[in-house]
Amino acid sequence: MDAFFASVEQRDHPEYRGKPVIVGSPPDQRGVVCAASYEARKFQVRSAMPSRTAGKLCPHGIFVRPRMDAYRSESAEVMQILRAFTPSIEQISVDEAYLDFTSVLAQDPAQDQDSLLESALPLARQIKDQIQTQRGLTASIGVASNKFLAKLGSDFQKPDGLTLIRNRDRITFLRPLPVRSIHGVGPVTASHLEERGLTTIADIQDTQIDLSPLVGSFAERLKQRAFGLDDRPLDLSEDRKSISSENTFAQDTDHRPTLRAALREMSDDIALTLERHGLGALTVQVKVRYTDFTTLTRQIRLEEPVVTASEIYRLSCYLLARHRLVTSPLRLLGIGVSTLTDPSHPQLRLPI
Repeated sequence: MDAFFASVEQRDHPEYRGKPVIVGSPPDQRGVVCAASYEARKFQVRSAMPSRTAGKLCPHGIFVRPRMDAYRSESAEVMQILRAFTPSIEQISVDEAYLDFTSVLAQDPAQDQDSLLESALPLARQIKDQIQTQRGLTASIGVASNKFLAKLGSDFQKPDGLTLIRNRDRITFLRPLPVRSIHGVGPVTASHLEERGLTTIADIQDTQIDLSPLVGSFAERLKQRAFGLDDRPLDLSEDRKSISSENTFAQDTDHRPTLRAALREMSDDIALTLERHGLGALTVQVKVRYTDFTTLTRQIRLEEPVVTASEIYRLSCYLLARHRLVTSPLRLLGIGVSTLTDPSHPQLRLPI
């Protein structure tokens, strides 16, 4: 879905259409951006950014409090439309899913894979039309032979895009893209590669150097992804996985520097785990336990995934301050991320 939270607000409030809508706390309050319309993104407003910063970048932005119940309800309606086309669907977030059309399309034994991909285009157009007609929202779709390429295709021509990546074109399509576009390459891995002059996927395709010292066991998969290969199947289970880190203090404390140091260390741990698995997180949660063992959790949901330690740290600090959780010494402090998904890719603007 295109700028999902903000698009729902623009649909439900016609006076917001065509204007920069920012879903999140007002700029005069301590808070963060959960989502931004494309009009707001032109001002470099993005998810997880402090609302105060967003207000400075986009002084005429319309700030709207999140309505998560409305977004979840809308998500259920969209997913129902998708399931009418194929039972093979992996929902990876409130506004994103992979669909496998292999069993739905009529296949000729003599048909090559690119012809099969082309035959999926009418179904993709029908999906877009039904979402637009029934829900008043736009979606962008990537059609390809695997999850990695389909994800890139869905980001290629947003908003309201439809991109086919044929197998015969995949290597050429990938060559100009930055290494950060590869699923599993996070900020740390990208910096290691860029330090060696490997800044584009073409560099990865062409290099003869051993990548293992730079990226460890990810080297073989990195090379495969650079050539557009990805054998991950659809996960049709309903399980929701999470990553968390906790610190139980030797002595209960409300000492701010101690708490901030713990938050930074846990944020680093979680960010490294996310990168290792090639994931981003749409939900960030903090957990506190007091001297009397009372335990509280608070969370925030975003439209675009967080991947870096600094983002996780900032959101955790925001949650603690917003909900005034450090009113007495803490026995335990923890951070968790969930609603795990592909890391967000920047919008790609390249000729097809």
